[in-house]
Amino acid sequence: MASLDPRAVLRERPSVGLILGLVVAGICALVSFSFDILNGDPVQFFIALALAIAPVPLLLAGVLALDRMEPEPRSNLIFAFAWGAGVAVLIAGILNSLNLIYVENRLGDAVTARNYVATIGAPVVEETMKGLVLLGLLRFRRQELDGPTDGIIYASMVGLGFAMSENVSYYLAALADNGPEGLAATVVLRGVLSPFAHPLFTSMIGIAVAYAALHKGAGWVVLLGWLGAMVLHGLWNGLASFGGFQGLAVAYLLLMALLVVELWVIVRDRKRIVGLIHHYLPPYEANGLINASDIFMLSSLQKRRQARQWAKAHGGKAGVRAMTDYQLAATELGLLHERAVRGGVNEPDFRARQRAFADLMAYARTNFPIPERHQASAARGVPPPGYAPGAPPNVPPGTQYPPPV
Repeated sequence: MASLDPRAVLRERPSVGLILGLVVAGICALVSFSFDILNGDPVQFFIALALAIAPVPLLLAGVLALDRMEPEPRSNLIFAFAWGAGVAVLIAGILNSLNLIYVENRLGDAVTARNYVATIGAPVVEETMKGLVLLGLLRFRRQELDGPTDGIIYASMVGLGFAMSENVSYYLAALADNGPEGLAATVVLRGVLSPFAHPLFTSMIGIAVAYAALHKGAGWVVLLGWLGAMVLHGLWNGLASFGGFQGLAVAYLLLMALLVVELWVIVRDRKRIVGLIHHYLPPYEANGLINASDIFMLSSLQKRRQARQWAKAHGGKAGVRAMTDYQLAATELGLLHERAVRGGVNEPDFRARQRAFADLMAYARTNFPIPERHQASAARGVPPPGYAPGAPPNVPPGTQYPPPV
């Protein structure tokens, strides 16, 4: 018997902790911006704020485009972004300012002190503050970390929030020191050429946290990821501070190489998830939840999108929702099996979530907008035209599969 609301397994209910966290992050962001206003002209502040916010929607779209196979809960993503834009940037700004005062007093040279703090002190402080939210996810939302892609997504969200708020201060300083020309150069450097710097650095922690979530006794990997994030951040700042144009070019090449590596990691992770679907879901064919054409459809983002287009053409919004629910529930079911194999979920929780995902898959299938003339063939496992073009023939009944966990 299906649950009263099969979609409840996908529904997000903001917790009190999340709401309080967002309030605290908002207050921290306001305090940070108030410092910027007090240090400069209010008109200049709003110019800097607009320039810092302008690329954010495009950058967020780029990050979320990588999160289509198994999308993360929006509440978690919003909290990660808010933490970076509020809590992390405020505390890091205070600590960096104190470090700068101390080093400047010791060296007696403001420029040299600024370069040293940027190269050595700032990476430690900033990556620590950004990484704390990832540790929080590992502690309180461990079940949401299903692979390196999830770690990269959350790290990118906190990094984008941090960079947005930090850019306001940089743009204000550039405008005050060098006028419009300095502001333009800083916007190009930080907002155009290297907008993913902070996300890429922090993604080292994100990948490590995701690995620790999937492997028992692997907490030490988080320390390696933290060290990697600080070293990469320090190299970027050091090359830009001490190396001049050539150093900046080397730092930029390093950043692009890291971006390529992480994209490769995401592609590999998608293949891993597809492999889980192929391995763990065929036994559910006996229950009528899935067949060969469905697995073929779930095997790539392009085929999934094509199936949603088919559902929209025949069933409108309701059809798209049914297909989206089915795709997400099937993916989550495969990941649930892997988590159980790794010992990341106990037997009662596994059975409860397994039933919830199976209920949602069954409920979604009953709402597929299959034209009446194709319903008989669809019941035999033959996909209706346009649903999964190129799908292999339906697997004969009685085929033996590896049993679910």
